[in-house]
Amino acid sequence: MIRILGLLGFTLLSLVAFAGDKDTDRLITEALKPSPLEANLRRLTDEVGGRIPGTPAFQRAVVWGVAAFKETGADSVHTEEFTIQQSWAEGATEMTASLYSGTTFPVHGVSVAWAPALAAAKHVPIVDVGDGSAAEFSKVGDIAGRLVLVHTKVLATWDDLFGEYERAPAIIALAAKGKAKAIAFMATREHDILYRHTNSVNGEIDALPQLIVTREDGERIARLLASAHPVWANLSIPNKIGPAIKTWNVVAEIRGGEKPDEFVVLGAHLDSWELGTGALDNGCNAALVVDALRTIKESGLRPRRSIRFILFSGEEEGLIGSRAYATAHRSELDKAVGVVIFDSGTGKVTGFSTGGRKDILSAMQSMLAPLEQFGVTKSAPTAESGTDHFDFMLEGVPTFVADQEEANYLENYHATTDTFDKVDFPQLKKHVAEAAAFTFALANASDRIGPRLNRIQIEQTLHETHLDQEMKDMGMWDEWAHGKRGRER
Repeated sequence: MIRILGLLGFTLLSLVAFAGDKDTDRLITEALKPSPLEANLRRLTDEVGGRIPGTPAFQRAVVWGVAAFKETGADSVHTEEFTIQQSWAEGATEMTASLYSGTTFPVHGVSVAWAPALAAAKHVPIVDVGDGSAAEFSKVGDIAGRLVLVHTKVLATWDDLFGEYERAPAIIALAAKGKAKAIAFMATREHDILYRHTNSVNGEIDALPQLIVTREDGERIARLLASAHPVWANLSIPNKIGPAIKTWNVVAEIRGGEKPDEFVVLGAHLDSWELGTGALDNGCNAALVVDALRTIKESGLRPRRSIRFILFSGEEEGLIGSRAYATAHRSELDKAVGVVIFDSGTGKVTGFSTGGRKDILSAMQSMLAPLEQFGVTKSAPTAESGTDHFDFMLEGVPTFVADQEEANYLENYHATTDTFDKVDFPQLKKHVAEAAAFTFALANASDRIGPRLNRIQIEQTLHETHLDQEMKDMGMWDEWAHGKRGRER
C-alpha cells in the first residue's frame, strides 16, 4: 500500500510538473516574440532621459510607466506617493589644479549626489590619503581645510562595486573628523568616464562636499604630490538643495484567479542618475517588468495568486521607494509570497539570490529548471543590501534577486555612457522570459514557496550571511537594531 501511494504521489507530481512546464513553454514562447520592449525603452531613455526624483524628467517617467502598463492590458494601474526628505541637484561643478610653477590644468569632475554645496574656494591644498584607510589619514596628519584625494581601483567585479560603496562611509567620517574642506574620489573607470553615486542611505544630505574626478586627472595630481610638487585646487560645487519632495511608485496588477489576496511582486526601479540616460541602470529592467506583464496577459494564462508589477522610485537615494511600499503595505505582507527584482543591466542571468534563505532553495530550483536552457543554473542562498528587495527581506518575505554576469555594466554604471546603445536586446528578451516564467511559477504554485520569517529568524539570516557587517559598514544597521526598519517582531 505504501509503495502504491508513493507511486501515485510521484505520478501526480509529474502531472503537475508537466502542466507547469507547458505553462512555462507558453510564456517563454510569448516573451521571445516581437514586442514593444525596444520601443518602450527607447522612449524612456532617449525621450525622457535621466530620471532623478523631484525633476520634470522623473514625472515624465511616471507618465511613461502608467501608459506602458495600461497598454499591456493590466487589470489595474495606479501610482503610490511617498516623500524623500530633501531635494538635490548639481550646479556647475568646476575645479582646476595649480602648481608653484604657475602651471594650471582643468580637473574634470562631478559632485557626489546628495552631498552639500561648496562655495567657490581658491588655493585649497590637496592632500593624498591613498585608499582612505585610517592609517593613511594618520600618515598625512593635518587635513583641516584641505581637499582630500582618495585612490580607488578600476572596477572589474561585482565585489569591487560593492566595496566602493562599503568603504565610502568610513572615509567620509575620517575626513569630517579632520575638518577637511571636501573629498575628491578618483573615478573607478578609465577613459575619462564620469558617473554619479550617493553615500546617503535615506535621502539625507551628506556630511561633506564630495567630488568624483576622472581617473586620469586624479592620478596626475597624485603623481605630482608624490614627486614633492604641492598642488592646490580652485573649486566650486554649487549644488542646489531644497525641501522634501514627493515622488511615486508605479504599480500594475494581474489579479489572481483563486487566491487574489495573496501576491507576488516583480519589480525594478524607474529612477536613475542623469549623466547618461539610465539604460542599463535600470531602464532596461523597468521595460522588462512592463514586457513581463504583457507576456503573461497575452499568453492567456491567469495565475492562482495576484502578481504586482512595480516600478520603484528613489532607489538611487537609498531604496526609499521600495521601503515606502513595504512599510505602507506591512499589514498585507503575511500574504506576500515572494519578491523578484532585476537590477543589473543585461548581462546573462545565472540564477537568483534568495536573501540568505536556504529553506526555499530547493523549491526555487525546481521552478527554475525550465530556464536552464538560458543558463539559469547557479542560484544560491546569498544576501545583499543594494537593491529593492532589501526592505521586503527585512520584513521576512522571500526575495529573489537576479544574479547576472557583469557584461558591460560596471564601466557604464551610473555613468555618462549609460545609454540605449549599450543594451543587449537579444539577452534582455531572454530576461523577460525568465522573469515572466519564474514570477508566474511563484504565483501559480499549489503551495507558497516559503513562510514569512519573524524578526529573530531574519536577524539570524543576517548574521549567517554576514550581511550584518555590510549593513554596519554602510550605516544601515542602527535602524534595524533599534527597530526602525524591518519586521517589528
